[in-house]
Amino acid sequence: MPSKPIRTANVIVSEQLKNNATALENAMNAHVLTWWGPIQPPVERYIRQAVEHRIRLGPKRRRLAMVLQTPGGYIETAERIANTLRNHYSWVAFLIPDMAMSAGTVLVMSGDEIWMTYFSILGPIDPQVERHDGRGLVPALGYLEKYEEMVDKSRKNTLTAAEGAYFVKNFDAAELFSYAQAKKQSIELLKKWLVQYKFKNWKRTKTRGIPVTPKMRRDRAEDIGMKLSDTKKWYSHSRGIPMEVLKRDLKLDIKDIEKDPKVRDTLENYWELLINYLETIGARGGLHTADLLIPLA
Repeated sequence: MPSKPIRTANVIVSEQLKNNATALENAMNAHVLTWWGPIQPPVERYIRQAVEHRIRLGPKRRRLAMVLQTPGGYIETAERIANTLRNHYSWVAFLIPDMAMSAGTVLVMSGDEIWMTYFSILGPIDPQVERHDGRGLVPALGYLEKYEEMVDKSRKNTLTAAEGAYFVKNFDAAELFSYAQAKKQSIELLKKWLVQYKFKNWKRTKTRGIPVTPKMRRDRAEDIGMKLSDTKKWYSHSRGIPMEVLKRDLKLDIKDIEKDPKVRDTLENYWELLINYLETIGARGGLHTADLLIPLA
């Protein structure tokens, strides 16, 4: 008699991941796309390919739920990802099981809905920018803040000789300009996306029931952008901002995953299996849909 084909552990896990992703798609009534990793090239190409592949395979949906886990990255990459998602879907939700920092926070603001738990965090919008000397990425706002601090000391004649030497050696006018532009771009994108997507159904204020005007939407978006880029408020680039603080201090409408048992359970089953599998095979992250898995080497 012919022997049964052997199903390897990888095949079994792959099948279960597909089942778990499909269950989450049904819970959200949307396609599901997961990215775990930094927001930097070539992730925008991977996401474009994954989205187009998922749409071709069906079922046809105009809704997307993106599960996002990222330390941040380039604001330009975040913009290209948002443009890709919005080109193919009329409704986008971001599910944050753990964290979406910096440029990831800006990307999340392009969603119609944000889903978090008490454990999830977003971060200050502090885009990472490449140093001109090739020494890697630096948080733009931290760099600008330190520059302004030293300029202020110089103005008050309290700059020490050591600080003066550091100032001359490490601060470059062209870099400062690019960092200031990155900060401006981050805030402008956040404002644009909040008004266009997150606030589009905000018709009346919750407390007094006053009709919401376009100016009120723009003002609210600007307030959120300025608060998220305030280094004095959050102290550091890596400071996590939990759901309750975002709702209380920034007045952001965020859906609590814990209050929807179907979404909570299907997301937990899917996410835990995915991260455990990727860690087991030595990946530092990856992209996943119900039909595709690309580990991040």
